[in-house]
Amino acid sequence: IWTRSCCRFSTHQDLDFQQSQVQINSLLRTNEQTVNVPEFDGRALSAVRKFDSNQLPANTPNEDRRSAATCLQSKGMLFGVFDGHGGWACAQAVSERLLYYVAVAMMPKQTLEELEKCMEHGRPVPPILQWYKHHADFNYRESASLYINHLRVAFAGCTACVAHVGTDGIHVANAGDCRAVLGVQNDDGSWSAVPLSKDHNSQNHAELERIRAQHPPSERDTVVADDRLLGVLMPLRAFGDVRFKWSLELQQSILAGLESGVDLDSLNLYQYTPPNYLTPPYLEVTPEITYHKLRPQDRFLILGTDGLWDEFASEEAVRLVGEHLSGIHLQAPVSPLERKLKLGQMHELLLKRRARASPALDTNAATHLIRHALGTGEYGELSQERLASMLALPEDLARMYRDDITATVVYLNYDLAKLHHS
Repeated sequence: IWTRSCCRFSTHQDLDFQQSQVQINSLLRTNEQTVNVPEFDGRALSAVRKFDSNQLPANTPNEDRRSAATCLQSKGMLFGVFDGHGGWACAQAVSERLLYYVAVAMMPKQTLEELEKCMEHGRPVPPILQWYKHHADFNYRESASLYINHLRVAFAGCTACVAHVGTDGIHVANAGDCRAVLGVQNDDGSWSAVPLSKDHNSQNHAELERIRAQHPPSERDTVVADDRLLGVLMPLRAFGDVRFKWSLELQQSILAGLESGVDLDSLNLYQYTPPNYLTPPYLEVTPEITYHKLRPQDRFLILGTDGLWDEFASEEAVRLVGEHLSGIHLQAPVSPLERKLKLGQMHELLLKRRARASPALDTNAATHLIRHALGTGEYGELSQERLASMLALPEDLARMYRDDITATVVYLNYDLAKLHHS
């Protein structure tokens, strides 16, 4: 993360890796997914009309994961984005399991008892979720022992943001620095961003104070150092990452119990001890929960890993999706006095703004977001040269300039919201 912040470039000449428009589109659209959600019982009971999703890796393999499913009991939909670090294993495990846990937690007691009886008597268990998976989504199937796999999951980490969208509204559970943002259309046709989650990082003052309060005053200056937990970890809440949670004695006993000959490097198990590791645990995964009652003006929900939000603010993401949805590109007038532009510079800016107002190249809104996240130029225009350079980076350089990016755009059923507000 530090390296990427030091490697930003201002013009495409800094990176001379170029690709054609066909190659660009192929790379951007490899993992895109669009799902039109069917109506339940033919009465438009779903709060979701459709969703667009996409991923663009920087790491090899990609450490981001995504999930989407219909919760068959609540008739709502569950969406999740998961940002792995220290490997992909934790994000993979959480993305496969967490939606099940959420769905079961929402079940009434009678339903849970019926499921328990099915399991006790060996009867088939009714399905809980209807999954929507992309054919390229990673499925982890390795012949290593279950114990080794669990260790890999525990020592890696991931942040997560999960949303349940139902007829009663949106519930968001967030732990870490993924983000959920609601796109709201104002009466004048403009767009506003309503945050439905808070980033759990050093920029969140309340989060800093929460962590400091859990440790002795003598650790106040070390528990978060250089904007990182113990000077190491950027997110302040996460799954896995047991080296920030377990005692040193427990970690050492677990690793000592491995079979001889096991290559710890190949398991991606980080054995180093974070500095000033005095009073663990330092990390937790308790989610922060928010609820939003749906209104007719609420048009879409964006879920994204921090690779997306590193590139632009929530307001810009909502504007891009809103204009993509409406086909209208609203641009504030340029003030030459504010920018102190010369006539030639003003002419160049107007040409670039004209290009920015051109029709969208993607039908998938998540792809549209990723294209602009990597290709937006100095004046807010979409620069094909910059985009081509970013996408053509070799594997060993890509991670220095950008992170894995995952974006899911959920289109809300505003007709249903109107019905509930009438």
